[in-house]
Amino acid sequence: MGLLTPVAIKLGSFSWMPRLLPQITWIDKHLQRLTRGRVGFVDLAGLPGLLLTVAGRKSGIPRSTPLLCVPWQGGWLVAGSSFGAPKPPVWVGNVRAAETVEVRYRRRTVTCTWREITGDEKERAWAHMVTVWPNYDKYVEWTDRVIPVFLLTPR
Repeated sequence: MGLLTPVAIKLGSFSWMPRLLPQITWIDKHLQRLTRGRVGFVDLAGLPGLLLTVAGRKSGIPRSTPLLCVPWQGGWLVAGSSFGAPKPPVWVGNVRAAETVEVRYRRRTVTCTWREITGDEKERAWAHMVTVWPNYDKYVEWTDRVIPVFLLTPR
């Protein structure tokens, strides 16, 4: 947890945040590119983050998305929350269509397998995730869809 973590958590709790997601993601990608992956928004906020790269399910073109993550069982948990937006993020469909994904975490890039977690395991994982980002619970309230959770595990 960093000095800016409480500010980030407060900003993430506003219901208008989904509208800014495209701009936030664009700025974060460029910030990471400029700093060669050393700094992103979640890093500035003192939160764990990764850069997920997965081929587009239709185009086959690799797409990279900066995500908040939660270390778990030797890998990382990521939620397809989009700040509680009505539609899931595009990367969710791309991950579901891929065999493997690439993860850049702390300036190290690894190929990962993935699995979507459900049931009791998801409940345990979710309880752990909200200790890092309490707003996940708000996002569940803001949307009618089920927010998917993926465990990304290095091969």
